[in-house]
Amino acid sequence: MKQPVIGILYHADPPTSGEPRNEDHTHELYLIEWDGRPPHVHDFAGITSFDAGHRHRYAGTTGPAPSGVPHTHDYYTVTTLNQGHTHVLQGRTGPAVPLPGGGHYHLFAGVSTVNGRPPHTHHYRGRTGHAHP
Repeated sequence: MKQPVIGILYHADPPTSGEPRNEDHTHELYLIEWDGRPPHVHDFAGITSFDAGHRHRYAGTTGPAPSGVPHTHDYYTVTTLNQGHTHVLQGRTGPAVPLPGGGHYHLFAGVSTVNGRPPHTHHYRGRTGHAHP
């Protein structure tokens, strides 16, 4: 079954002066519409593991994905500032988990970037909120 998709396709910029030309470049599609519907996103929030004597809070919104088909979402956020530093949390959610009354959520988990004194990471895991356009 074919799904009509409307989006904007971006490609890699040409190499800057002195860089070798790379014929293997990537494209990225930014969805605008999937089968007549706009893509959706999820909010997410939580608290990291306790490491190096502290925790961090985090919150964000996932990247967009199509509705009505199996999918995941990319996510990126920066933690709260604690003990003079922050961490980046970045990754991809698991697949959609259906809810009994309709809609769905996604699970996510990972390890933050290294930062702070002493240099350390934090683990995190959670569940997104319900989807919204």
